[in-house]
Amino acid sequence: MPADLTAALPADLPPGRLVGAGGPPLFWLSDGPPDAGLYRRLLAAQPRTGLWPVITDAQAWTEGLSPEPVADIDGYDAATVLREIWTEMMTPVDGEEEVFGTEAFEDFAPFDQEFPGLADPGEPMAAASAAAEWFAGELDLGPDSRLLLAPADRTADLPAVVGWSGQMNLSNQVAPLLAVLRSWEERFGVRLVRLGFDTMDLSVAAPAVTPEHALRVAAEHAAFCPDNVEQGAGTLQAYAESVQAANTWSFWWD
Repeated sequence: MPADLTAALPADLPPGRLVGAGGPPLFWLSDGPPDAGLYRRLLAAQPRTGLWPVITDAQAWTEGLSPEPVADIDGYDAATVLREIWTEMMTPVDGEEEVFGTEAFEDFAPFDQEFPGLADPGEPMAAASAAAEWFAGELDLGPDSRLLLAPADRTADLPAVVGWSGQMNLSNQVAPLLAVLRSWEERFGVRLVRLGFDTMDLSVAAPAVTPEHALRVAAEHAAFCPDNVEQGAGTLQAYAESVQAANTWSFWWD
């Protein structure tokens, strides 16, 4: 079970504040930018405190919070979630032969209307916690950066706990996407390291290292966050090249 936030907060935190939604506080947010050393220390303490550290920014969602019960995530299956989004994505509107403003399926070759299924697990390059520490050290923790601490059993559950809703242009519930995030934790050793207003950055301890494997991972990403292809690489093939052997994955919902 997640820890009680107030009781579990370390005594030596930098200045910060508790943020809630009319009831018990949901998370602690630092007043100023953290450093990678603080993140590493809090990450190492997580098994004892039950609190996950996540990098965010000064514009973090602190009003109108809509936390979702973590138990809701249990009701979703990652493969089913991705298949349903893929099918909706690949269904032309009003009979038009277009998907995302291009000829149907062209951007998603070699796949078509049928979701190819979940990719096989990756081979770990490092421990998941070590990959998260490394990624935090690579981030530009500028003056607008903040550190968030929230009680969660796993990083995949944290967006529901803190009332994050950056995915609203794709889904009115965050729980289905977090079921996918849980699956990525298990198959690719991902950890949620940074969570912005409508962005998500993950460390990846067991990435896809072959073109074929990366293409299957890319299909999952395209359903999880279509903007990564539509407003990013442009085609699934090009996007797959960007995630092959990559130890970080980033998503944004425009």
